[in-house]
Amino acid sequence: MARTLIALLAVVLLAAAACGGSSGDESGPVRFLVFGDPEELAAYRELIAAYGDQDREAEVQLVEASDREDLLARLSTSFAAGDPPDVFLINYRFYGQFAARDALEPLEERAHDSDAFSLEDFYPQPVEAFRWRGRVTCLPQNISSLVVYYNRDLFRRHAVPEPEAGWTYSEMVERAAQLTLDANGVPVQAADPTAGGAVTRRPAVFGLGIEPSIIRLAPFVWSGGGEIVDDERGPTRFVLDRPASLTALQSFLDLRSRYGVTPTDQDREAEDDEARFANGRMAMVLSSRRSTPTFRTIEDFDWDVAPLPVLGEQAGILHSDAYCMAAASSRKDAAWSFIEFALGPEGQRVVARTGRTVPSLISVSRSPAFLDPDVRPRNARAFLDGIPTIRRVPSISTWPEIEDTVDPILERSIELGFPAAEVAREIDEATRPLFARAERP
Repeated sequence: MARTLIALLAVVLLAAAACGGSSGDESGPVRFLVFGDPEELAAYRELIAAYGDQDREAEVQLVEASDREDLLARLSTSFAAGDPPDVFLINYRFYGQFAARDALEPLEERAHDSDAFSLEDFYPQPVEAFRWRGRVTCLPQNISSLVVYYNRDLFRRHAVPEPEAGWTYSEMVERAAQLTLDANGVPVQAADPTAGGAVTRRPAVFGLGIEPSIIRLAPFVWSGGGEIVDDERGPTRFVLDRPASLTALQSFLDLRSRYGVTPTDQDREAEDDEARFANGRMAMVLSSRRSTPTFRTIEDFDWDVAPLPVLGEQAGILHSDAYCMAAASSRKDAAWSFIEFALGPEGQRVVARTGRTVPSLISVSRSPAFLDPDVRPRNARAFLDGIPTIRRVPSISTWPEIEDTVDPILERSIELGFPAAEVAREIDEATRPLFARAERP
């Protein structure tokens, strides 16, 4: 599906460029395309309402996509019609396919002329993630790291130590095993999972939820001293076959096949990890800040967040979305006014208070709008503490296709217990052609 959309997008953008862009009316609302859960979309409605309160003549129309594939499909369709959304939010991992075809309006000069902020007011990591061939193309709204959300009541009930800064990967596995429970609340496997204790009864509660994807694997590879690609700026292949990377990959694969602390594919189809955690049937789940609005609806138990465990050194992975402006937009000044408000102190405070973001604006991330002790997660500072060790995956034009190729391999390998060397080889062989035709920042 994603490959078809990307191929269509390439044709569409070239055609749009040949036709000179949109012929849309300069009047009317700024169309703002996003996707997300209901709680996320509510955050953007609140942002639009705040913008309208500031400028009664301003009008922004929220265009809702259901998920990432829907977002790409809508972009492809709207570019094909010569009338793309004026503004859209997209993750740095996926914007390269648009930047490579000059579909995006570079925003660096506008940022330099802004009275609301300067580029130096933002954390540098997400700004650099959206720099394409020397120019900042989109402006980041957030800088979330990956954290461990955990059920505090479950940990306390079973006298399991809560996660803390500096905890290790093996400690995560051990605690996950202690909290992988049958219907009677009894651990389903040996007390020491690293000794090879096998699951003996079907879990009613799983100790850990972790998406079988390259973006969940990457921080553990980095933590263990490995790399995922041969060159971060101009990658040509995955290097998961190198010793340190291979060790981390094996530890990742072992979570299901050896330790039995994560749900099976069948379990995930019945209930995804986020829902399972929210329903009290999972002790820990790895996610970014985007899960916070959903988890704030939990009333049955207390929860908090902790940093990722380490295999060696602390490492995290960047999760960042940015406001991009379509080069074909006929409402660029109005679109910029909305972006400028959204990324200024007031706009960033509005979205931060909803729980959706770790603000990219440094001053707001350190303010009560984000570090509010009266709302969960109480340890919100864990997101900020992880920023110095955040790294990112490449934002090359074919990266969405690469993820769509790698993630099913990891999912199948975790489920069937394939050895890491075999998995690394399959990933390398399947993705080399995608790296070969990538356009790079």
